[in-house]
Amino acid sequence: QVQLVESGGGLGQPGGSLRLSCATSRTIFRTNAMGWYRQAPAQGNQREWVAGSTSGGSTNYADSVKGRFTISRDIAKSTVYLQMNSLKPEDTAIYYCYAGPNGNRYWGQGTQVTVSS
Repeated sequence: QVQLVESGGGLGQPGGSLRLSCATSRTIFRTNAMGWYRQAPAQGNQREWVAGSTSGGSTNYADSVKGRFTISRDIAKSTVYLQMNSLKPEDTAIYYCYAGPNGNRYWGQGTQVTVSS
């Protein structure tokens, strides 16, 4: 059974930083694109794609986070990170890690990020 184990998140202040981690097996990590979605009640609970990284390390970002968030991969740890800087209250959401192509994805359990002063 494929597992994606998320950690990080919690409470951040506007303008501050948080880092999310998503660990998985070596096989899944090396052969799949990975990334992050988020889901917020303020957005009608629609799941919004945030950032992605191909198995080769190419990255893409949603316009809403471009320049503030950075996705990276640690090959030795089979872990994907989402470094979130310049946090805004509208970044408040549950963040979900994923692996695999659209239509055949594995998902993490979700981690809450709350941005508030």
